[in-house]
Amino acid sequence: MGNRTAEIVSIGTELLLGELVDTNAVWIAGELRRLGYFIYYKTTVGDNRARLGETIGRAFKRADLVVTSGGLGPTDDDLTREAIADVCGAVPREDPGLVSQLEAMFAARGRPMPAVNRKQAWLIPGARPLENPIGTAPGWWVEKDGRTIVAMPGPPHEMKRMWNEQVMPALPRGAALLWDTTLHTIGIGEGDVAQILAEFTNTANPSVATYARRHGVDVRVAAGAGEIEAAKALAAPVLATVERRLAKFIYGRDSETLSQSIGKRLASLGQSLAVIESVTGGLVADMLTDTPGASDWLKAGVVAYTRQAKEACGVSPDLLDAHGCVAEETSRAMADAVRQRYGTDWSVATTGVAGPAAMDGKPVGLAFVAVSGPGITRTMRLEWPGERRQVKERTASGALGLLLRLLRGDFEP
Repeated sequence: MGNRTAEIVSIGTELLLGELVDTNAVWIAGELRRLGYFIYYKTTVGDNRARLGETIGRAFKRADLVVTSGGLGPTDDDLTREAIADVCGAVPREDPGLVSQLEAMFAARGRPMPAVNRKQAWLIPGARPLENPIGTAPGWWVEKDGRTIVAMPGPPHEMKRMWNEQVMPALPRGAALLWDTTLHTIGIGEGDVAQILAEFTNTANPSVATYARRHGVDVRVAAGAGEIEAAKALAAPVLATVERRLAKFIYGRDSETLSQSIGKRLASLGQSLAVIESVTGGLVADMLTDTPGASDWLKAGVVAYTRQAKEACGVSPDLLDAHGCVAEETSRAMADAVRQRYGTDWSVATTGVAGPAAMDGKPVGLAFVAVSGPGITRTMRLEWPGERRQVKERTASGALGLLLRLLRGDFEP
């Protein structure tokens, strides 16, 4: 078993024009890396048969595995099948079994199958279909001259299910398998993380890398070996050191989000939460409700975007006269008011200036967040100039980060 190479081809004119962001290639690359494949090229090509055939053909000559996504729909500009057939010197034909499956799928939805969908039942010699249980576009697995082409649909939920259930289990592994894990931090900058972990950031195996994300700084620890358990064992001592040094900033790992971490703690404590937002416009509540089971602990979310709305929620007019809508005192009063109104154990409040212009003499990016809980209330001042959406996202993440640290008991009452 030697080193294996793979190449990714993303298909669709909408990707070239920037109408859609190509998240598939990023996801597929991560999956291939874990299977021990070396990726030297990723290409995006539009819906043109000649250019598509040229791109896939070039990839097929230099990689053991070519993975494509997109272009498997029923319309005239869905040309992935035709291009692969051209590369293989084959002519696609309808597969009766696939036709029957498609007709049954449409019948189950109470619809007749349009004639154009019959092209989704094409196959060529050397190809086998990859079942798509949640869409009408079967994939292709094509083997020729010791190399493989895997063609998957473009919609991410269809592509990922096809990969996880049918493609990944059937792929041979490379010589060096990669084990990796990503720690999510908040409340610390990338430069500070890099300084704390300086002795590791230039090592190759295990490796430690930092990435600035909108929710904070991620730290990826990875190692490669011939077996996945050996790679995991190689990474273990470095991972333990990283976790120890960044313990007070880490809130999750791999797919765990900040909201999920908060939800777990609230659920384990049997406590509840209410949110009142001004500058973030409902973004905090949106992030929290992305977490399954949020209804068990999130009791209310209020967008109090104007002074009148803040007063209606219980914030004193005298306090607003004295401090204005964007102030530490106002954020604290908002948190206290919403917690009292809904009778929750905890509350979160946000207020600030998202821009593009200053407001009441307060600069763009200035925000205050407050968290009120049993026997403790904390506020935090944020000053992060940026685009409107950036200000909202940073403020929302800051508010949730403060809540999590209070739930963990990082502060004394």
